[in-house]
Amino acid sequence: MREHRTDPPDNAQQLLITLGRLVDQALERIKLQRARVELAMALQRHMLPPELPELPGVHIAAKYSPSRDGLAVGGDWYDAFLMLDGSLGLAIGDVQGHDVEAVAFMGQVRTSLRALAEATSDPREVLGRANDLLISMGFGLFATCCFLRYDPAGRDLTVSRAGHVPMVWATAGGRSGIALDLGGPPLGIVPGERYPMTHRRLTEAGVLVLVTDGVVEGPTFPMEAGLTEVLRLVRAGFDADPDVLASAVIKVADLTGHRDDAAVLVARYDGPPGA
Repeated sequence: MREHRTDPPDNAQQLLITLGRLVDQALERIKLQRARVELAMALQRHMLPPELPELPGVHIAAKYSPSRDGLAVGGDWYDAFLMLDGSLGLAIGDVQGHDVEAVAFMGQVRTSLRALAEATSDPREVLGRANDLLISMGFGLFATCCFLRYDPAGRDLTVSRAGHVPMVWATAGGRSGIALDLGGPPLGIVPGERYPMTHRRLTEAGVLVLVTDGVVEGPTFPMEAGLTEVLRLVRAGFDADPDVLASAVIKVADLTGHRDDAAVLVARYDGPPGA
């Protein structure tokens, strides 16, 4: 019987085998990453409100732009909802991180705010309770937020901020500006934090624009410059449809070079009855 021997592969063959294994491993990692991103993006889409509420004399529009990195997902979000007492809640925020966990945390923040807003008419209480609740959940993440409550009966607008970008406003009388209201730290950092609140009474028609930092800030573009550009657009487009204004504002992100996701929420007030 003749003995058959198999010679060991030479160096070139061994190198090709090793490279093949590395390529297989890399493809598996890419498939896993794509699956994670697709899951996070699906979660993100479902975390944003499918439609915005309608209220006599108030018109709302919103725009969202995903991350420009392609493989990253963000935690920017917005919300608008009617409460049982007839008042309107408006919220916008940004969650730390760019992964599935950040998107899940964003869902917790948005859901918590909605539930807490029904329990108290005070935005600072809403943020304070949301802060303590999120800390107790143990995510280890934080989120910025701006929450507004509009009472159509008294035409009262109350605002509270947790480390978030200031809002931009303008009125039919020609006044406008960047609302540098006092605020507290982001949600999820300081237990027991009590947030300040600003109260306004709406006496004339006006528009409010809320944005996340992905709109107004970039690596070499300061937030002040971004907010100034948003203010310019609000002044120029005061009479525009809120959806058109929101579309124009979110394009400010093209100037900043920011690659993060971005969100814009616009609310227009027609003014008191008979104005």
